[in-house]
Amino acid sequence: MDSVLVKFPMTIKAKLTEKLREKMLEEFRNGINQAQLEIQQINIQENRAVSEVGEEDQEQLAMIHQHFGIERQKREDFIAQTEARITDTEKLVLGAEIVQGTTERFVELKKGDNVRDQFNVEVVVEDDVIIAIRS
Repeated sequence: MDSVLVKFPMTIKAKLTEKLREKMLEEFRNGINQAQLEIQQINIQENRAVSEVGEEDQEQLAMIHQHFGIERQKREDFIAQTEARITDTEKLVLGAEIVQGTTERFVELKKGDNVRDQFNVEVVVEDDVIIAIRS
């Protein structure tokens, strides 16, 4: 066997531009709006469940409130985290590199290749255009 195809991780980074910042902020705000709508829906469902059970079964009522409280808290936590991300994003300097995620790539390795050269590869994009590939 002269070579082998191996899968390696690759980091995708984006150079922060005003266009990217606005896109990120819009996605964050949309997420907050969606979470707020879900909280409203949770409140409606909770009220409906409480009215169906009635005031007599306190144990069942407590379980209903606990269940919907947990779901509501998940959305409230998401909103708080997203608001913090908005604040952080607004503070970022234009030109900063932001990790957008990771993906995998296939590399053909041959006898004599230095395998360490294949780790820590980054692709840097600016407004969706590749501007650098680093290893």
